[in-house]
Amino acid sequence: MILGAHQPNYLPWLGFFDKMVQSDVFVISDNLQFERHDFQNRNRIKTPQGAKWLTVPVKHDGNGNLMPINDVEIANHSNLPGLKRHWETLRASYVGASFWKEYCDFFEGVYRQEWTLLVDLNMALIEGFRKFLRIDTPLMKGSSLCATGQKNELIIAQCKELGADVYLSGVGAKSYLDVDFFRQEGIEVRFQDFQQPVYRQMHGEFVSCLSAVDFLFCTGRTLEKKC
Repeated sequence: MILGAHQPNYLPWLGFFDKMVQSDVFVISDNLQFERHDFQNRNRIKTPQGAKWLTVPVKHDGNGNLMPINDVEIANHSNLPGLKRHWETLRASYVGASFWKEYCDFFEGVYRQEWTLLVDLNMALIEGFRKFLRIDTPLMKGSSLCATGQKNELIIAQCKELGADVYLSGVGAKSYLDVDFFRQEGIEVRFQDFQQPVYRQMHGEFVSCLSAVDFLFCTGRTLEKKC
């Protein structure tokens, strides 16, 4: 069984969902530490002015302490002016896209809700993407598992708890993943082989590594599991 894992990012890019498709079970690592200036609370879309970051404002610990992703709160969650702007930017950027009408109601509904925790907002969006991309891989939250440890030890513990004998890793983890350690524990490591598809986008020449919302509105396509 193949296990994949990733933090619950905001409006994730297509590679996030490709890893999910290629896995037999996928762990949402909501109990890892929140990383500033990463993708847990921001991502890029394509606007008439080019690629643009959409960033969810979050509250920070006044003492500068690190906190797990599932404890991070959205700033000004009672009126959410930032998220309202996100919806307005999405609409202005993609209203002319081929598949805008198929998916816009879902995104408008998400952005009109009031959210307190960042992880809840992100998971609502991830579940929507899963439905539209026709992904049926079971999800498990890291916070719901008994596995403990750091980096290699945590992943191995998760694999053992869920009965996985293969760990599907993103290529970015090559710098710290101890493949020999995994092998000694009876777990094979495979690195994701994701090729960014080139498709017809809005607003000029192709820009890669955008949020999957760009792929969805422009193509309406699903993702396929590799043999």
